Amino acid sequence: MSSKHMRLRNCYLIMKKGILLILFYVSFSAMGQELVIQKNLRFLALGDSYTIGESVLPDERWPEQLKAILQKKGIHTEQLRIIATTGWRTDDLKNAMDAANLSPDYNLVSLLIGVNNYYQGKSVESYAPEFEKLLNTAIALAGGNTENVFVVSIPDYGYTPFGKNKQAEISKGIDAFNEANERISKKLGVKYIYITDISRRGLDEPNLVANDELHPSGKMYAAWVNRIMASAKIN
Repeated sequence: MSSKHMRLRNCYLIMKKGILLILFYVSFSAMGQELVIQKNLRFLALGDSYTIGESVLPDERWPEQLKAILQKKGIHTEQLRIIATTGWRTDDLKNAMDAANLSPDYNLVSLLIGVNNYYQGKSVESYAPEFEKLLNTAIALAGGNTENVFVVSIPDYGYTPFGKNKQAEISKGIDAFNEANERISKKLGVKYIYITDISRRGLDEPNLVANDELHPSGKMYAAWVNRIMASAKIN
């Protein structure tokens, strides 16, 4: 075999090895982003107005609706704890979690946070490291098991009566924040549930928006829960 052919063969082998490594990495990452829901559920939901369910009844909050569906499937919920308040940014949520003195014994932890960072003029560059710290804490509270943690994307309030006059600007900002939290979720091997497209039906389907003309209605939260369930494996 000539030296030219040897060089070509070596290049081919190097490329083949590189492709295999990439495929292995992608496969490994995908495995790490599975969401598993355990029986005897201990559920911690972390967030802001979208998790506490501003302007809807308590049983219409999406964590409560998720709990109700799981109970119908025979999943007993030992605990559902919501740490969320309307208006919270990432730093507010961190402070509340620190004060709550939480134990790392939850087997389902959700995180949805960031709209108020955007609304209050904070940059995506300052949001990203704060979000990553919160997600690492969420993983720790799930006993280090990434399969028991999931992130919900930030909905787009540009598609509500409140935000429609600045819809293009709001959507651009929400997309930037979601790009950051999705990237971090994948980096840490956590399931990412994208619901922003559902929120963008708000102007065409007014019953998806609460009476305050800003937050999701119970019907929209139900659509979120359906998407979460479609992404989950029940053990």
